Amino acid sequence: MNYQSPYEYEKARIHAAAVYCSDGRVGAHFDDFLTNGLKLPRYDRVALPGGCACLAGHTEAHLEEQGVVDELKFLVDAHGLKRVVLIAHEGCAFYAERLHLPGALLEAQQRIDLAKSTLFIRRVVGIERVDCFYAALRDKVITFEPVEVK
Repeated sequence: MNYQSPYEYEKARIHAAAVYCSDGRVGAHFDDFLTNGLKLPRYDRVALPGGCACLAGHTEAHLEEQGVVDELKFLVDAHGLKRVVLIAHEGCAFYAERLHLPGALLEAQQRIDLAKSTLFIRRVVGIERVDCFYAALRDKVITFEPVEVK
């Protein structure tokens, strides 16, 4: 089967990447937010279970950490990356299943991990601009809330 995309190819880079969970239930929401909400069309994607959780020092995700660091460093060099957006989302199975966190602690840990991951990216990858968001389910609608990191 052949398929031709209706989207025209644009060569210009946006110099931004997003690190988020690979959960397919929220993929379209993430793309919409990044493209339309943050005005980052054609952003580079780093999607894996738990998103940036692997950059927050969890031993359960130590294998993924080096892979994500390598990818981000590659994107800095090859694509001129200047900005990273981190997104965590409500109901993430990675936190519930792999990290064994009960629902009541899940969001709090994700917000802590966004901050830890921001500091890690700044220190290890060398990108200063890191923006964090928490995608919350509110009445069947995904709302993106900024998470302040100092």
